[in-house]
Amino acid sequence: MKKLNIIYEDKEILVVDKEPKLLTIATQKKESHTLYSEARDYVKKQYPKNKIFIVHRLDRDTSGLVLLAKNEQTKIKLQNNWDKVKREYYAIVEGHLNKKKDTLKHYLVETSTLDVYVTKDPKKGKLAITEYEVLKENNKYSLLKINIKTGRRNQIRASLAEIGHPILGDKKYSKTRSNRLYLHAYLLEYNNYHFETKYPKDFNNIIKLV
Repeated sequence: MKKLNIIYEDKEILVVDKEPKLLTIATQKKESHTLYSEARDYVKKQYPKNKIFIVHRLDRDTSGLVLLAKNEQTKIKLQNNWDKVKREYYAIVEGHLNKKKDTLKHYLVETSTLDVYVTKDPKKGKLAITEYEVLKENNKYSLLKINIKTGRRNQIRASLAEIGHPILGDKKYSKTRSNRLYLHAYLLEYNNYHFETKYPKDFNNIIKLV
C-alpha cells in the first residue's frame, strides 16, 4: 500500500492526491482498500476518536486532488457551497481538436447501471458545461486543460467522447486501451484556499511536457 499523498492539512480539512485505480469510497463491502480507508486510518493514528468525511469523489481511474473534511459540519458546509469551488483537470485525448479552446454544453443521462450518455433532448438530461483549452499536441494525442462548470457524473469523459476525442485509456468511451485513464484533477480552489499538483509523471510517456 502506498503512503497517503497529503497536499494540505489543518484542523478542518485534508487534501490528498489520489492515485489512479483507487476508489474514493467503497461501493461494495468487499472493497476494503479505498482512499477513504487510507485517510480514516491516517487520522485515527493521530487520535483514535478522529473521523474523516468524504466531500466529493473522483472516479476510480481518475487521479488527482480530493478534499476530505475532519468533521460533519465542515463537510456539510463544503457540499452546500460546492458549486463555488473551482476545479480543473488535465486530460490526454485522442486526436487533434479543431477548436483549440471551447465550451462544451451537453445534456447527460445517467442510467440505472450508472452509465452516462449524451442526449439531444434537454428534458431527458441534465446540462453539463465543460471548458477546455489545448495545451500541447503530438502526432496522436492532445493535452487539455479542463474547467468544469457543473458537477455531473462522468461529464468530462462523456462530453469529450461526444465530440470525437475520448480520453486516452477510457474503458467506457474509447476503443484504445492503455495502462490508465489519462485524466487528472490538478486544481482545487475556494475562498482563500488554492491547491495544485504538477503533471502526473506517467503523462510524460504520452506527451513530453517539459
